[in-house]
Amino acid sequence: MAPPIVFIHGAFCGGWAFDGFRAPFTAAGFETHAPNLPHHERGADLDLLAQTGVRDYAESIVTYARGLKAAPILIGHSLGGLVAQVAATHIPCAALILLAPSPPWGVPPTTLDEAGNAFGVAMLGDYWRRAIPPDYRVARHSTLDRLAHNDARRVFARFLPESGRAVMETVHWWMDRPMAAAAPVYRISAPVLALAGEQDRVNSSTTVHRVAARFPNGQAHFHAFPEMSHWLIGEPEWERVAAMTLDWLASHTLSPTRKKRGGFKLFGLGERAEA
Repeated sequence: MAPPIVFIHGAFCGGWAFDGFRAPFTAAGFETHAPNLPHHERGADLDLLAQTGVRDYAESIVTYARGLKAAPILIGHSLGGLVAQVAATHIPCAALILLAPSPPWGVPPTTLDEAGNAFGVAMLGDYWRRAIPPDYRVARHSTLDRLAHNDARRVFARFLPESGRAVMETVHWWMDRPMAAAAPVYRISAPVLALAGEQDRVNSSTTVHRVAARFPNGQAHFHAFPEMSHWLIGEPEWERVAAMTLDWLASHTLSPTRKKRGGFKLFGLGERAEA
């Protein structure tokens, strides 16, 4: 039996973000789950959200995973990719798949866009004390930039406030003495697939490669899609992301319908992440 898959959404989102992306996995025979992180639903208590951090998000996934029939495959997008890494330090996982993941504590930004984003967040004042409302201009510029206008509006209409505390622990991790976003690789034994978009302004492909390179040789594989940006789960080429993920799972004998292949080399690619 294949392990169940738990999809972990990113900032300002909910489990709905995977409504389309999870379909090929369900069709392949996987048991799929896409829970909301704490206080990520309409009408949530924003005061409670403001007090919730990355560790709380990870603990919610740990608790959810322990209720499943087997150690799960964790697939996290953006902030959800960071949550997946932190959760994987506390529970056994069959695999860890990081889609444009936010980097863990200690991994610095590698591009001016990422540095500019961090500066922009700092301009919000004491943002870590409150919930941050979604901003369409920011989302349209950096997250939904490759979607058609109507599609971007439709997706953004479902965005939700995000915890300023969790944003601080992720974007300004050096300010966080408890190191909530720490995810030491020696505590993660699962194979790792890290995917990125080369046009990503939020978590650049160079930063995602650096995240993958933290793992020992052979444990993590990295691939960047040249034409894609940050919304890997919903851009026009999202099916290629899903297909590569399914092929990689099959190569690790984790698919319910596919047999193991000789090696991981997809679309002529399949770069090992090395420091």
